[in-house]
Amino acid sequence: MTIRAVFLAHTAAPSGAELATLRLASALSADRLAEVALIYTEDGPMVERTRARGIDTHVLRGAFDSRAMTIGSGPLRLLAGALALLRLGWALGAHPATRQADVLVAESTKALVMGAVAARRARIPLVWQVHDRIAADYFGRLPALVVALLGRVMAQGFLANSRATLATLRTGRRPAEVAYPGIELGALPDRGAQRDPAETVVAVLGRLAPWKGQDVLLRAIAATKIRPRRVLLIGGTFFDEEAFRTELDRLAAELALPVTSTGHVDDPRPYLCDADILVHCSVLPEPFGQVVVEGMHAGCAVIASRPGGPEEIVRPGRDGLLVSGGDEPALTAALDSLIGDPELRTRLAAAGRGRAADFDITVTARSVATFLGRIVEHRGAAHV
Repeated sequence: MTIRAVFLAHTAAPSGAELATLRLASALSADRLAEVALIYTEDGPMVERTRARGIDTHVLRGAFDSRAMTIGSGPLRLLAGALALLRLGWALGAHPATRQADVLVAESTKALVMGAVAARRARIPLVWQVHDRIAADYFGRLPALVVALLGRVMAQGFLANSRATLATLRTGRRPAEVAYPGIELGALPDRGAQRDPAETVVAVLGRLAPWKGQDVLLRAIAATKIRPRRVLLIGGTFFDEEAFRTELDRLAAELALPVTSTGHVDDPRPYLCDADILVHCSVLPEPFGQVVVEGMHAGCAVIASRPGGPEEIVRPGRDGLLVSGGDEPALTAALDSLIGDPELRTRLAAAGRGRAADFDITVTARSVATFLGRIVEHRGAAHV
């Protein structure tokens, strides 16, 4: 029997978790592993992108701002946001797509709260697909504890985007599995050979946010023995982080770096195929690191930050390099070794392309479909 799964997202902004969810839903549908619907609680770019994939897509409108209940919100705003989530959850439980589903999958902490109410009303199990490490260094000590306990109480199963993320959860004896945010291994634009040292192009891909460390990268590049010919900052700002982009522009000018900022792009592949080196430079442990796999698949030589998910992707010296997050001298040294050695770049990039194939979204989709099927079967057996 093909299960019917509804995925719930609290935002329709095109950030990493939402894009990963779209790829997973597409693979589940394309391979007929599950009947899939996506419900967003606001309108936004992801709504049309989801519909364009032929996926059953709904927008549940309500009095909730996706920017509410952010880290650092005051108690009144948190309370108002929580009440809005509970109201939307109750409405979601009566939504036709939810009523027809076998399982509800919450794609964020906010979606978890809504989903708990909705799943109870619809009498279906709730799975929490966790895209963030539930840790004090990201959420703060008390919020991380609260979120972990919410998951433990509300979810009947857990899908984590890495072993690093799974280690931060309180799953008890409930089913849990790692489901890497796979990539779509489609055709890529043609790319040339790795460039000579003075012509090197370095790229960083991802949302422009302080914890992503783009400022660390700029300072590390400024200290390299041979400066690259071009530095690509690929990504836009969401969630009120525009001030950081202004700071990056100022820093690039101050360091006299040849930086090109693309802003948000729907398809970064042409930029990645024009880059020799892709740097992932998060200063906090990354839950997974989709951009690392994307850079490998595009044929870039990759440098990534540890600890966290990138340690599960990159095999140091074999298909990429790892440095400690926030360590500017170490990052400069890694850049020096790659910029100055096109043959090393070529070798790592070739191995990286092979490694990227290990994270094909179709592999993830099959494991997720099997996991959701077990959750539904267990729930059915419990009610016999």
